[in-house]
Amino acid sequence: MRILCLHGRGTSAQIFKSQTTSFRSRLNDLPITFDFIDAPYPTTPASGIDLFYEPPYYTFWPDDSPTSHQNARTWLLNHIAKNGPYDAVLGFSQGCSLAALTLLLHAHESPLTPPPFKAAIFICGGAPLPLLEELGYTITPEMRSRDTESRKKLSIQADSAAILAKGAERWGGGGDAGEVVDEESVRREIERCGIGKVKIGVPTVHVYGRKDPRFVAGVQLSGVCEGSVRQCFDHGGGHDIPRSSAVSERLAELVRWVLEEGGVA
Repeated sequence: MRILCLHGRGTSAQIFKSQTTSFRSRLNDLPITFDFIDAPYPTTPASGIDLFYEPPYYTFWPDDSPTSHQNARTWLLNHIAKNGPYDAVLGFSQGCSLAALTLLLHAHESPLTPPPFKAAIFICGGAPLPLLEELGYTITPEMRSRDTESRKKLSIQADSAAILAKGAERWGGGGDAGEVVDEESVRREIERCGIGKVKIGVPTVHVYGRKDPRFVAGVQLSGVCEGSVRQCFDHGGGHDIPRSSAVSERLAELVRWVLEEGGVA
């Protein structure tokens, strides 16, 4: 079994490998190869990441334009053609967005051919709203505004000063940086926006933290995936991958489930 691993913006393959060690160590009985790859563009570190990890840092796109997203998708498909095939994809943050847009566009353009992955694990990801709009989803101005504000809040809460001052306590408050958010309401909202529209059809796992300013984005991503082959887990923290035994055990369980559901394990 081969799993392609896509890191978050401003990190790297080596950093993502370190961040996932705890739950991956609980999968040692399975014949899994985790392939961690660096994104193509050098960039500045993600907020606070330079406190813990040395450079270099990378991003899958230099800006959030549709052209950059399409170029990233082409780059990823070229990588898969040269180095694949892969059974599943594991992403964090920006890596989730790249995997999601690649699967969505495949479902839209080539629904009768096998997708590039049989299963997907999304950690602290987000639905690519501009792409969803192109695919016919009704994205309201309120949804776009909320998405923009959540990105700003994440940058503030995750920066080096906040980490040094508060550590993990910087994630204090409810979902979306202090706002109490109902998970099911968010999921139903995005599902209503895309009634009859293309969805990610492979089995998926969605891991997010209620204290993450990008919590809503993670829930929205789950809403554009088929509910019958979807599992969601709120780890209760922020925009990170907690290393506690309980969370790591649950993440390993979910990986096992999605691989089996996808016919991989």
